[in-house]
Amino acid sequence: MNTRHDRRARYQHVYLHVPFCARRCSYCDFAIAVRREVPWQQFAQTVSRECDIRQVRGHVGPLRTVYLGGGTPSRLGISGVAAVLDALRRHVEWDEASEVTLEANPEDITVDAVRAWREAGVNRLSIGIQSFDDLVLSWMHRVHDAAGARRAVEAAREAGMDAFSLDLIFATPDRLARNWEQDLAQVVALAPDHVSLYGLTVEPHTPLGRWHARGQEHEAGEERYEREFLQAHEMLRAAGFEHYEVSNFARPGKRARHNSAYWSGAPYLGLGPSAHGFDGDARRWNIEAFAAWERTVGTLTDPVGGEEFLTRENRIAEGVYLGLRTTDGLPVEEVELSRLMLWQEAGWIRLDHRSDGVRAVCTAHGWLRLDALAADLTAFRSAR
Repeated sequence: MNTRHDRRARYQHVYLHVPFCARRCSYCDFAIAVRREVPWQQFAQTVSRECDIRQVRGHVGPLRTVYLGGGTPSRLGISGVAAVLDALRRHVEWDEASEVTLEANPEDITVDAVRAWREAGVNRLSIGIQSFDDLVLSWMHRVHDAAGARRAVEAAREAGMDAFSLDLIFATPDRLARNWEQDLAQVVALAPDHVSLYGLTVEPHTPLGRWHARGQEHEAGEERYEREFLQAHEMLRAAGFEHYEVSNFARPGKRARHNSAYWSGAPYLGLGPSAHGFDGDARRWNIEAFAAWERTVGTLTDPVGGEEFLTRENRIAEGVYLGLRTTDGLPVEEVELSRLMLWQEAGWIRLDHRSDGVRAVCTAHGWLRLDALAADLTAFRSAR
């Protein structure tokens, strides 16, 4: 058995990548496996074997969060979700108060399915709606329609799942004439406790990337991107949401605990094909393709695809970037204040004076310039 030992003694967060999808969305460049019939039993067994190979027992847990992402984890169905969570429970110490999130597409959500997922331990859903415009959904290659999205939310509530997040994509091509304000209004009307918004990006190895390369499709301009981002910021805040991270909004006390662990720099274990993990010193990622991951694990070999140790420069860059991503803010030193005052005057940040010192907190306008701001401050810190 070829094993690779993780250096961090304890992980309290697990990300499990479930690659299965009914269809590849036009914008998606994630590691997925399109399957008519999902081999959930084999998948659960392979996850269990990966846990054995990586010797996770004893240095994982008690788990504070578990996140089943993808792909489309809800494609595992009623039995598959339970089987995968049971596989994890056999290997790791489990905190029954942990947040257990399942990414789900509307077409997979029924009252019976949600009740079964809850019984298996899922206590939060992340529902991929993306739009309430049927033309836009068809263009995205989504399987559901707007009515199906609304039915899914109703089914989740009827089944007793009160904690759920709704995902939307903004900045779609101008020619689709998508009414972004109407999409936001429909999200507000459904009253979730969490909303995630993502700007559409063109990735080369996707249907959208090929359309773009052939000149058949064009990205939304920067002005539209900025307008829709700020419109979401204003409408969701007016509806009682806190814009607590670049792409995320939550009711008070309803922040996503798993993703918040990423942004705080906490170690987390990644399982499944293409899953990434972090042990506090290094990042590792698994073999990307499902078949190759399954085959490698089947030979009792660690399915690691690569590993990167963080240098001093890496740590500075990640600390700045992660700190500026959320309203928790980035601790700053006195020597940096003159530089940051210029940002504050431009309306990109505010300087919060707290009991533990001064923190730089991005405004919505600042988040639109996050990459540039983080790069500038990283260069300043690295040069010291």
